[in-house]
Amino acid sequence: MKPIIGVTSSKELGKAKYHIQQADTDALLQAGGLPIMLPHLLQDSDIDQIAERIDGLFAAGGYDVDPTLFGEEPHPNLGTIIPSRDAFELALIQKVLELGKPILGVCRGAQILNVAVGGDMYQDISSQKEGALLQHQQQSPVEHGSHFVHVAEGSLLHRLTGTEKLRVNSRHHQANRNVPEPFVISGTASDGVVEAIESKEHHFVLGLQWHPENMAIAADEASKNIFKGFIEACTEEGDE
Repeated sequence: MKPIIGVTSSKELGKAKYHIQQADTDALLQAGGLPIMLPHLLQDSDIDQIAERIDGLFAAGGYDVDPTLFGEEPHPNLGTIIPSRDAFELALIQKVLELGKPILGVCRGAQILNVAVGGDMYQDISSQKEGALLQHQQQSPVEHGSHFVHVAEGSLLHRLTGTEKLRVNSRHHQANRNVPEPFVISGTASDGVVEAIESKEHHFVLGLQWHPENMAIAADEASKNIFKGFIEACTEEGDE
């Protein structure tokens, strides 16, 4: 049996439609998972049932995270906010963490994962982070690795990819800032932007600022191994 992977969904403002990216489901299917789209449910009992039934959670990319969730007023460069998504994902992530099930978060997913454990983030790195920045919104194909990430030796990310220097794609203007225990920073760009976080207390909880789904389906080995490791962890969860 393939492990069931819950995939968080997005919405457009004023439109009553959920959507997910095909690259997300393709990468999960390629690695051996069975993805299902999750709507924005807000009843605790519904969230509890979802967390119990899935074998792992894929927190997908999307619009910006509401800064009031980590105690800040909105920055002028803050983008679109979907409140129902924020509320659902925070509650679901906290429940999945409590159950000890695997989580893989990408881009926005890595940010909401950090916020869920009490961390915070830059609302706009170009205007809030000191120092010169790399290009974090690449002007090249989505599967192209446009800059490097330095990987912490001995980290989960290091074990999955087998390297201390990754080429990654990049499509973001926000990024994690303060990362609280039990999470640690396991990947950074050369400009100091946090690119990967992971839990020290869970078997597989990993947040990546880039989009390995695009690179995995384009046959990048490191990206494929990230998804393979995630699905293997979810398979172990489903077999218990």
